Amino acid sequence: MTTYPINIAGATPLPEREASPIREELRQAAQQFEAILLRQMLSSARSTDFGGNELFGGEGEETFREMRDARFAEVTAESGQLGFAQAIEQQLARFLPQGDR
Repeated sequence: MTTYPINIAGATPLPEREASPIREELRQAAQQFEAILLRQMLSSARSTDFGGNELFGGEGEETFREMRDARFAEVTAESGQLGFAQAIEQQLARFLPQGDR
């Protein structure tokens, strides 16, 4: 995944530099955490019962829905559209050694 860092003002791109292995692990962990968060949000939303009678129900449909939601959460987290992973990464990067920030 390619990232395009920008300065705080957002005016000009910062020079691209190779991320350290620790920073890359942090980025991946933040994305995985965002995916978990999104799966939980989708699960909570789906647990709401509006009293409708489903024509096609059962465990098969439920399993498919869970798999679809999990994949959606992974793709969304990887795309960075919500920004949770980036915010988490920035907060945790403060605790990395100076050279790995």
